[in-house]
Amino acid sequence: MERATATDLFRIRDHVPDFDGIVEEIRERSRRTRSVLRCHLNVAFGSGSSDRIDLFFPDTAAGDRPVHLFIHGGYWRMFTKEDYSYVADTVTNAGAIAAIMDYTLMPAVRMETLILQVRAAKNWLQDKAESFGGMASRLTVSGHSAGAHLATFLLEDTDPRIQTNRTLLLGGIYDLKPLQKSFLQAEISLTDDEVERYSPLNRSLSKQSDVTVLVGEKETLPFHQQAKAFASHLAMNGSRSTFHQLAGADHMTSVRDLGKPGTEASYILEGFVNDPISNQL
Repeated sequence: MERATATDLFRIRDHVPDFDGIVEEIRERSRRTRSVLRCHLNVAFGSGSSDRIDLFFPDTAAGDRPVHLFIHGGYWRMFTKEDYSYVADTVTNAGAIAAIMDYTLMPAVRMETLILQVRAAKNWLQDKAESFGGMASRLTVSGHSAGAHLATFLLEDTDPRIQTNRTLLLGGIYDLKPLQKSFLQAEISLTDDEVERYSPLNRSLSKQSDVTVLVGEKETLPFHQQAKAFASHLAMNGSRSTFHQLAGADHMTSVRDLGKPGTEASYILEGFVNDPISNQL
């Protein structure tokens, strides 16, 4: 394995000037969100200790709300749902119920487990939506970075219950192969089999999918290359896809802005939970 260098384009910390400051900001904003919004926290969607989801509700108590599932990033090995509660600010402001999920972190488990957890969370939301005032038919999904990668496994034809028609992918990883030569390999030890099986660019997708692929203007080159490649893969598959670049955003400011009023990212997300994203760009 080649040793990762200081110019590793996948090492986000080296390419985001205020990485630690942004992480602290989103954690503080998430603490505030949990204290202000009506919510049900740590709801079990499975039997595992990490099979938990947080639900956040709009101010009004009316039922039949759209439901939006957000899947966090962190290269599959860091962060938790509590770090991303703030995304619910935008979702609930749009009149939808926000569902922020957890998953077990690598390397304690392999990637297959995370994918199964994401599928289980999505199925649980559809099964239980009516019980908490949501509409199963109006479930949308978004994910950032590793979360965008995991969200793609809800776009497949393998099981009709797994399919999610409308998905928003931000700063995602769609080809795992380059990560084997990055700093990350020493942390999660991706196998050749995992790279082949779990690279979204290698997989068949549902032709019913409606996917928006977003990338920050200031992301490093691999993120731009992978976003464009996956948007092309979707188009070749016959899926409906939109590619968009967020002006002035990097890997961390783009996800921070999902929950920050007045930003391009929050505007797109707010429109997405209720209307086709293509009408918002």
